Amino acid sequence: ICPNPNSWPTHTGPGPMIEFLFLISRQGKTRLTKWYGTYDTKARQRAVRDVTNLVLSRPPKMCAFIEWKDKKIVYKRYASLFFVACVGNDDNELVTLEKIHLFVEILDRYFGNVCELDIIFNFHRAYHILDELVIGGHLQDTSKKEVLKSCSTMDDMMDDEKESG
Repeated sequence: ICPNPNSWPTHTGPGPMIEFLFLISRQGKTRLTKWYGTYDTKARQRAVRDVTNLVLSRPPKMCAFIEWKDKKIVYKRYASLFFVACVGNDDNELVTLEKIHLFVEILDRYFGNVCELDIIFNFHRAYHILDELVIGGHLQDTSKKEVLKSCSTMDDMMDDEKESG
């Protein structure tokens, strides 16, 4: 029996919305944060602390999905960084994991085998790449080539500005 499509959960935007995205080192240092949901300063600090503790305390072989409050935390460790995203309880974890992987692939191509130091010393570029990829918590472009072209254009404009200024 096929389920009634009218009873399926509806979503207001295109695909799962990311509430926030963190990059956290293995030592618990936050390297990048991007907020798409509305959180006051105390709630942001609490979320960073709570989610960091949750992710870092889990054994490596455990599932990368955690139920947290009324949301889900989806994370993946790449080298020394944890890429952590928070999505709604009804959102697909695997789609979110794929978004994280796409972000990592683009960072990898841009920096040439990205590492934690690339994020630390070029955080503005990492934010730009993320802003090209995700707007308002929704994935905007799945083309690595287009995102990298936009980043290359930004780099060229910055180089022109340095030369003229």
